[in-house]
Amino acid sequence: MILIRLNDFPKISTDKIRYADTDGQGHVNNAVFSTFLETGRVEILYSPEDPVLPEGRTFVIASLKLDFLAEINWPGQVDIGTGLTSIGNSSLRLRQQLHQGESCVAVAETIIVQVDPKTAKSAPLTGPSRERLSRWLLTDPD
Repeated sequence: MILIRLNDFPKISTDKIRYADTDGQGHVNNAVFSTFLETGRVEILYSPEDPVLPEGRTFVIASLKLDFLAEINWPGQVDIGTGLTSIGNSSLRLRQQLHQGESCVAVAETIIVQVDPKTAKSAPLTGPSRERLSRWLLTDPD
C-alpha cells in the first residue's frame, strides 16, 4: 500500500498513548493499534454532530487488514488519518494510517457493513447516509 501524507486525509484524529498501552518490550502492544484505528473510525461513523446511521441500523467490521510498519513508543500521542476509499450498497471501505511524530507506523484497510440488528443481515445505505459519508472520501487513495 502506498503511504499517504497525513494532511491529505479528510479526517485527522489524535489519541493519547497511555503507559498501560505498553507491553513487556516497552512499546505499544499490537492490539492497541486497533484501538487507535477505532478512534478515527468512530469520529466519522458515530459523530453526534453529523450522524451517519439511520435509526435501527448499526455498523459491523467485516474485514480489517493492518500492516505494522514501526513501533509506537510511550509517552506521546498518535495521529490517525482516516478516509473512505469507496462506498458500496451497504458497505464502505476505509483507509487509515497511524502516525507518531513524522513517522507512519501502521496502515489499515477496513470494510464496514451497515446491518439491521434484528435480522443480522446487511442493510442498504440511505441517501442521507451516503451524502454524509461522501464528505470523507479520499481524493486519490492509491
